[in-house]
Amino acid sequence: MTDIRRTVDAVWRIEGAQVVATLVRVTGDVGMAEDLAQEAVADALTQWPEAGVPRNAGAWLTAVAKRKAIDAWRRRERQDEKYRTIAHDLAETTEDEWQPIEDDVLRLVFMACHPVLSRQAQVCLTLRAVGGLSTEEIARMMLVPVATVQQRIVRAKATLAASHVRFASPEPAEWGERLGAVLGVVYLVFTEGYAATAGDRWLRPDLANEALRLGRVLARLLPQEPEAHGLVALMELQASRFAARVAADGTPVLLADQDRRRWDHAQIRRGRAALARVDEIGRGRGSYALQASIAECHAIASSVEATDWDRIVLIYEALGRIAPSPIVDLNRAVAVSMTAAGPEVALRLVDRVRDGGKLKDSALLPSVRGELLSRLGRTEEARTELGAAALLATNEREAEVLRAKAARL
Repeated sequence: MTDIRRTVDAVWRIEGAQVVATLVRVTGDVGMAEDLAQEAVADALTQWPEAGVPRNAGAWLTAVAKRKAIDAWRRRERQDEKYRTIAHDLAETTEDEWQPIEDDVLRLVFMACHPVLSRQAQVCLTLRAVGGLSTEEIARMMLVPVATVQQRIVRAKATLAASHVRFASPEPAEWGERLGAVLGVVYLVFTEGYAATAGDRWLRPDLANEALRLGRVLARLLPQEPEAHGLVALMELQASRFAARVAADGTPVLLADQDRRRWDHAQIRRGRAALARVDEIGRGRGSYALQASIAECHAIASSVEATDWDRIVLIYEALGRIAPSPIVDLNRAVAVSMTAAGPEVALRLVDRVRDGGKLKDSALLPSVRGELLSRLGRTEEARTELGAAALLATNEREAEVLRAKAARL
């Protein structure tokens, strides 16, 4: 049973967003679609041990969920012609109505980012429905209580239903008001794949690759939108390091220790081309393009020592002005530590972030402080900070790395 559960979990990670998106298309209700998908998953756990795993597991889940929708409609409204017609249409394979966006998952993202929802609700609903993340994972990403995430998702589904929001592409004139939220949640899905917030895996390539696919679709739909290309550039450049970011046993490999020969140089070229496209449009580099610029500095350097850290500091300063956050400030401090200013100046910058209190429950702050204290020869303090970071880490692989660092000190 344990093996089947792992198989089902793997199928859901890969196919879940497409299953839910298809069900939203045919039911018109995000909440109902998620419920049906989870019922199909439950059926898989009971049926696959005896019947075996189907060749196309995602299609199996979708078909089972569709049958459940048909049965539910027929039970509730046997005399209602509308539901009988819908059930008949679902049972027969028909061509979809034409939509400007020919991608069910991307339509689901735009639906979840409808302006009737608050930005927080948009992010939570999209991460749940598209990213397949648990409420606990979303809460850790957004630094809020689990109950808050649960309430936002429930209210978001109710608001969409009450507002009769259809599963359809917005008109091109409406894209602008949703684009910021769409880009934001696509990147959040990618970052969860790039560095998982929980579990025993450092990477979740299935999530990252789906986010990158969606980003490429967006860039094709909006060829004159610089931030769409900036986001693609950022994801391409970061994803290029995937093969070198984990050892054979799944242990994380940090940037300084990565074999740069294993980086995907074709993907680096695609990322740099997307960044060049931002400049061709001529409206300046936004937050995603600036982050891509930092990733480019790493991608073209032959080593950590050869990296243009002064340029990275300048880019972080620009990023901090247009998209201020404690994470940006913390990353800037790390870059400063690699310049002539050194770790002592960087530590003062990190302590300013700590005094702000916004990252008090994050492992990032004590892990960075621990590294800097270690470089300054303050070994006992460094060990304490790294130990604290290990306790705060919610990903077991990350915690292992932090405990090992503390032990070496």
